[in-house]
Amino acid sequence: MNEVRREKLDRVLRKRQFDITVVMENVHDPHNISAVMRTCDAVGIQEIYVLNTSIRPHKRFGAKSSSSAAKWLTVHHFTDLDKCVQTLKEKYQKIFTTHLSEKSVDLYSMNLTESIALVFGNEHEGVSADFRDRADGNFIIPQVGIIQSLNISVACAVTIYEAYRQKQLANHYETARSVEDPAYKATAAEWGLQ
Repeated sequence: MNEVRREKLDRVLRKRQFDITVVMENVHDPHNISAVMRTCDAVGIQEIYVLNTSIRPHKRFGAKSSSSAAKWLTVHHFTDLDKCVQTLKEKYQKIFTTHLSEKSVDLYSMNLTESIALVFGNEHEGVSADFRDRADGNFIIPQVGIIQSLNISVACAVTIYEAYRQKQLANHYETARSVEDPAYKATAAEWGLQ
């Protein structure tokens, strides 16, 4: 690896946000997953979770829609809801699912600078009741149209760009990661920097 490439990867890795993640539950279209990956990479989210409990795991994701983002992300695959939730709770302080209900909070009232896992459901039923029961709460993206839902990749983009905005205001991207940080080290090894 040449020095210019090494410096670019180091610069990107130092801005990665290891305290926020995206979870996609039973998403049918692999291109939607790929589009989410691309957006996660754009805002510095390193880890994502793909949970398949009612559909077959995807063999591969849409290369065109991800623009090779999967290569730079740490993707965790699960087929068991309890194991997925347990892993999330060990790493993140809160789990919030997208779900339209009376108890749902508005995306723009959430503190997305804290340690959080954001769960998005599939194109047909949304997040399952089983996952919602294990979460700390639900959130909605405010809308004024007739159809009260967005495509998963769009909903995810809107949500994590709000997280990006909040994290920028809180200087999370200006506080560069130390090369001694365990998350930095693990990702640097995945990327071939060490």
